[in-house]
Amino acid sequence: MARGLGAFVFPEVDMSQSLQWMGRAVVAAGVVLGVAAGMGSAVAAVPAQDVPASPTLQRWQAGGTVVLGVREAAPPMVYALGANEKFVGYHLELCERVVHAIAPRARLKYMVLTPQNTMPLIHNGTADFNCASMTNNLTRQKQVAFGLTTYVSEVRMAVRADSDITSFKQLQGRNVGAITGTTAVQILRKYASDQGLSFTTLMSKDQYESFLLLESGRVDAFVLDDNMLAGVIGQSRNPQGYKIVGEVIGAEPIAIQFSRHDPQIKKAVDAAILQMIRSGELHKLYDKWFMQPIPPRNVNLNLPMGEMLKRQLAAPDDTPLEQFVLPR
Repeated sequence: MARGLGAFVFPEVDMSQSLQWMGRAVVAAGVVLGVAAGMGSAVAAVPAQDVPASPTLQRWQAGGTVVLGVREAAPPMVYALGANEKFVGYHLELCERVVHAIAPRARLKYMVLTPQNTMPLIHNGTADFNCASMTNNLTRQKQVAFGLTTYVSEVRMAVRADSDITSFKQLQGRNVGAITGTTAVQILRKYASDQGLSFTTLMSKDQYESFLLLESGRVDAFVLDDNMLAGVIGQSRNPQGYKIVGEVIGAEPIAIQFSRHDPQIKKAVDAAILQMIRSGELHKLYDKWFMQPIPPRNVNLNLPMGEMLKRQLAAPDDTPLEQFVLPR
């Protein structure tokens, strides 16, 4: 296991014999997608012959190595099984299929990234893709490019299964857990201010520490993105003892990231994602990771696709957070 720039690099995997149907599907489609100038615009089709492969794409397509950025513990989006022996998850599998679609002969390496080093390592080319969950916003677009939105995280809350809490408005006078520095806690504070709610917020460093507060009864609810809530519940000692409730008080578009210096990669990635959406494969992938038992404990997260993601997949685009509007 090699270490480079604060990130772990894992052995190469030959993708040439796997997921071959995906590569054929994109080639058969005969199009490469382009996003018009100005973020959040609708996707427009461009004839494949008008979009020559860049040197980087040519290298990948010739069997070169593609480095995928992953996380060790962010289920169900991407996480490690065993002692980092294998990485799995919804967004990682999507990322692998996208790479295979645009470069069927490419070899894959996995590099563990952190929230702190993800942007610089993608920006400087140490990692080619970030397959973990990261919000598409205008600040990050100055360093990296984002593909079409493939997940929409919805800020909700986890409570014990026997709790009577079903709405954020019921948090008045209660104890609430949240994670320091997250967008979710900022959204929660704004919601409380707008609604005139008063409650005690106990801050933690990560989702596991906050969930421990919920398990021990020190807080009545734990507020975070729904996918992260589902993941930590699924890993708990008693997944059936908790549930995700509450109206959606905030939503963030999640997408794969890669270099912003090669527009041909952006077009190829969006083409592959659009093909997955149109074929129904992305919906099946969601069902696999959110509605069926997943490793290592074969727990079903039972998190149906949210309305925001359904709407996003019906009209795919790469709208950043600042232009993202909650349905009323």
